[in-house]
Amino acid sequence: MTMKSVLLPFEESPALPSMLESALLVARRFGSYIEGLHVRLAQSSLVLSGEGFVSPELLESFRRQDVERTQHVRNLFDTFMGNKGIVYGEAPRADGEPCAGWREAVAPSEEMVGSRGRVFDVIVVGRPVRGSPTPGMGTLEAALFDSGRPVLIAPPVPPSTLGQSIAIAWNGSSETARTIALALPFLVAAERVTVISAEESMVPGPSGAEIVRYLEWNGVRSEAIDIGAGNRPVGEAILAAAGKWGADMLIKGGYTHSRIRQMIFGGATQQILAAAELPVFMAH
Repeated sequence: MTMKSVLLPFEESPALPSMLESALLVARRFGSYIEGLHVRLAQSSLVLSGEGFVSPELLESFRRQDVERTQHVRNLFDTFMGNKGIVYGEAPRADGEPCAGWREAVAPSEEMVGSRGRVFDVIVVGRPVRGSPTPGMGTLEAALFDSGRPVLIAPPVPPSTLGQSIAIAWNGSSETARTIALALPFLVAAERVTVISAEESMVPGPSGAEIVRYLEWNGVRSEAIDIGAGNRPVGEAILAAAGKWGADMLIKGGYTHSRIRQMIFGGATQQILAAAELPVFMAH
């Protein structure tokens, strides 16, 4: 059980250094293949502008800008991998070291990320930051809801470690149970695992102690911690507890309640997506 393939949707953004470092930490731990994926917006999506059609000259200008942008982000990817000593190749290396590859695609939206992600073990995306146009929620949601695979959400600041001390935000839900199962390669390799249950977020289901028992059967030693959020939002309380226990990765099920309800009223998932300063492993 391992994480041998990592998809990295690639666009220039403030989160890019953290995304690259997070993907590399995964790849170094498991000897993984990292694929940088750059999706260019299809010109058919740009033809209609306002109430009229875009002129051929303007379309050509868009095309040239796309080509230049694609070359620029490819150079960023190549430079990072070169500086880290990561070679290119799409087959597992005999020495177990990580390798990398690059793919470009033309698509009308971020849906390509979800489609391509179905043949990878994990998708690394950046945490959306308020006030920054990138990374956006579109890429994260395409990865989370359209791929059937887990996502690793990189924090704004590049992490120095990943998965040595893991916190699980357990709320009794099927989404979190599935996320834990998908995260087992990280959990088995971790030095410490803490199962955090916030009373205010629990739904009918097994307790944190029962998750500890499940993990033990899978070779993972862990401990259960029950907390109360008090006057704080639940997501904030979970992040505080994860920080207190020295976690460098948080496992969280994605959207136990409907996304619409979460967007309107908030919720632990939305709060964690807005504020996490450590990598978050999430599935739906």
